[in-house]
Amino acid sequence: MAEENKSVESGCDPSSCATCPSASNCGSAKPAFDPANKASNIKHVIAVMSGKGGVGKSFVSASLAVDLKSKGYNVGILDADITGPSIPKMFGVKNNITGTDDGIIPGETAMGIRVMSVNLLLEHDDDPVVWRGPVIAGVIKQFWGEVVWGDLDYLIIDMPPGTGDVPLTVFQSIPVDGTIIVTSPQDLVKMIVGKSVNMAKKMDIPILGVVENYSYLECPDCGKHIPVFGESKIDEIAAELGIDVLGKMPIMTKSASLADKGAFDLSENKYIEDATKVLENLDK
Repeated sequence: MAEENKSVESGCDPSSCATCPSASNCGSAKPAFDPANKASNIKHVIAVMSGKGGVGKSFVSASLAVDLKSKGYNVGILDADITGPSIPKMFGVKNNITGTDDGIIPGETAMGIRVMSVNLLLEHDDDPVVWRGPVIAGVIKQFWGEVVWGDLDYLIIDMPPGTGDVPLTVFQSIPVDGTIIVTSPQDLVKMIVGKSVNMAKKMDIPILGVVENYSYLECPDCGKHIPVFGESKIDEIAAELGIDVLGKMPIMTKSASLADKGAFDLSENKYIEDATKVLENLDK
């Protein structure tokens, strides 16, 4: 459970682990999770990750949040993609962040999904974030410990692509209940998914399953599925890696248009329902 704060004894300073190049291979340097904000009560933390960029990870994160919210759950999104944030734009959330004695008050979408992103702190949403790893790691910890998330059933962490500083910081600092891996049907998918799977296993993070995006384009006239990026091999790859396939999403032009308009609250994604059920079953 996310509200639990585990402590692990180690032979080095836990605060240095997030930026230590050997941290992922260090069996003893496992720091205690950082405490959540005192005004936050978060039941489950879910990380959405990918081995490479451009596979629709933020789209999956946002779709999960909307689907869960539509079912009556309290949901938040922590946008951990510090140098390439997209969640505020997708939901039309503006940079009107305020603070109280309890901490930073997150933004909120039209349907009530709480959002925290570095773009909500910038004067202009196209201002570049030119920060080194340690600074970015510090911001991630602030988004966890200093943001007043309130009562949440699910906090979705939209991770940056790859297996670098930010995923390492998240997994070592925040009590993540499980991760969903996002990929697309390409020849390199086995290697890309494998990197994410192996990182999660090294960090003792439960792998809830994989979602394939851009699986096909559905012809609007005849309904035929057209594999624009090649035939999917995700079932075979997932079986080989020992993980579940939670969904195969087509190219969804309507949802993409809603994201461009900042109206993703209105998006409907029936292809994400199996992944949502897995999250709902975490309490069972």
